[in-house]
Amino acid sequence: MTTLSREVPVDPIHAALLIVDVQNYCAHPDGAGSHKLDAQQRRYLFGSLREAVLPNLQLLQSACRRARIEVVYAAVENMTLDGRDRSLDYKISGIDVPRGSWDAQILAEIAPSEDEMVFRKTSSSVFISTNIDFVLRNLGVRSLIVAGMMTDQCVESAVRDACDLGYLVTLVTDACTTTSAERHEQSLIGIRGYCRQRTTDLLLAEIATLSASR
Repeated sequence: MTTLSREVPVDPIHAALLIVDVQNYCAHPDGAGSHKLDAQQRRYLFGSLREAVLPNLQLLQSACRRARIEVVYAAVENMTLDGRDRSLDYKISGIDVPRGSWDAQILAEIAPSEDEMVFRKTSSSVFISTNIDFVLRNLGVRSLIVAGMMTDQCVESAVRDACDLGYLVTLVTDACTTTSAERHEQSLIGIRGYCRQRTTDLLLAEIATLSASR
């Protein structure tokens, strides 16, 4: 009898890296979403981005591109200028990123390459308000690597939904962040039952080893 497990190494041939919501709206100090944070939240969030998360995302991007692992992005962006298409939750929460706006752009430090896909969403989970599941299945993806922000909101939603849809999910613990260390750690604890969790260094070594053995 075969024993099933989430502790399965990434399969480079059938893998994708999903970077969630690392965009000007919430990951740039001048973003509209960033202005909603208090001073303590801003200090933690932008400190963690600068010191760890963005450098780690750049390393993951480069490693996945070398290994021919698809790199895809989720970003909050309305399909309309007035935001009438947003989810009810986004309307209640005041999350409004107009179509084509500066806030909707992926942060320059991890800008997508010309042929990488960006899934524009108007809900917490990219799997709810975009066709990402359809596209990932077209690509033959089974191993999904997830990173980005916020750990306890859109990242966690993506992890849970991807797991329920049948993907083997690896969450990169030091390539995602939120507004406090406590919220980040509690989220990691809460979703351990849905995903494998690895640091950037461990995952980079795994990808390099598996890619070399192909």
